[in-house]
Amino acid sequence: MELAGKIAVVTGVSRGIGLATVEALLEKGAKVAGWGRTAPELQHENFHLFECDVRRADSVQLAYKQTVEQLGGHVSVLVNNAGLGRSAKLEEQSLDDWHLMFDTNVHGLFYCTRLVVPGMKEMEEGHIINISSIAGTTGVEEMSGYCATKHAVRGISHSLYKEVREYGVKVTCIYPGSVQTNFFDNIDSVTANENMMRPEDIAATILHALESHPNYHHVDIEVRPLMPKGKRQK
Repeated sequence: MELAGKIAVVTGVSRGIGLATVEALLEKGAKVAGWGRTAPELQHENFHLFECDVRRADSVQLAYKQTVEQLGGHVSVLVNNAGLGRSAKLEEQSLDDWHLMFDTNVHGLFYCTRLVVPGMKEMEEGHIINISSIAGTTGVEEMSGYCATKHAVRGISHSLYKEVREYGVKVTCIYPGSVQTNFFDNIDSVTANENMMRPEDIAATILHALESHPNYHHVDIEVRPLMPKGKRQK
């Protein structure tokens, strides 16, 4: 897809992967709508923040309405990046944290995606990028709730791409390993460090998928740090 002049929506844009993706899209000339509760430290004529809580369908509906009215056209790119995790043994997981993860990681993705698909099908062009996790392909001790949500993202992605592929619309699910982001602020057992991947690495992967030939479709992309524990000691 040629990104210049296209409308791209990114959720969870305040920092990390979301912010790096916004910056990469702006460099390509896209008109970027950030849907989120917190504005990033970014000033650009083609970046527009629409206050949005993806956990609420009415908030997403309003952000979508404002985006198409103010930016003038259908959404060509949606990056479902907003997400969070809370660690606990399953029997000790609080109900609030369980619902927070599903409301953000799964319901939020559904609320955003369902609104952009009709326009993409009408244009016979569009690309939805869903950020899952390695946790969406396996189980992780004391992360059952988070793993459940990211498995759901995988299932949604695989089902949706089969529904929209004949309309020229792509759906790509990305499964990152550890990335240097604030995700680990609420995970006591792990601290973000320099051996993890950088947010801009994930953004570069997103751009690669978006700019591929119209008949070339990345369905699943798994990415990991090459040396998660650093260089071996000699």
